[in-house]
Amino acid sequence: MSSQVHTNHDLHYQTDSTRSKDLELHIQRRVHSELQRLDAEHSKRLSELQEQISSAPDSTTASVHPDARTPDQSHSAGGVDHKAASESDRLRDLSRQSVQKEVDMLKEKLQKRKIQEEVGKDKSVEKAKGEVVNCLRLNDRRPLDCWREVETFKEEVGRLEKEYLGKLME
Repeated sequence: MSSQVHTNHDLHYQTDSTRSKDLELHIQRRVHSELQRLDAEHSKRLSELQEQISSAPDSTTASVHPDARTPDQSHSAGGVDHKAASESDRLRDLSRQSVQKEVDMLKEKLQKRKIQEEVGKDKSVEKAKGEVVNCLRLNDRRPLDCWREVETFKEEVGRLEKEYLGKLME
């Protein structure tokens, strides 16, 4: 009972800036854990694809060294063996294309992730964010006094969004 009263008492005296810091830390932890999960997922999928590629029969050696048939066997079977071989080559090409598509999609996702990491390292946005936080700490009872810092932060984020969209459109 007393711990509940104590907790309610702490919540009552918690300032807006403290709550916003707690919320920001919570969001950062959540984003970080989600990025780690996605990274583990991508790594697992990449290793699975690499394993599939390495375990698949190598079609280049088969096409360089055709079946070791004697000349009379290849002539006697004629079109049937040729159709089966071309069908087999076609299936290999399809599987190679699908694996290549998947590899390209993974490369694209990794590239997007690199762009997201670059976004997090932007100095001007970090500086503007720090100015907003400092202002809110100084004016915790009057947060509306920080409107200039908030506008600067919004401008920096807008600039960063334009750069990000420009990179995606390239």
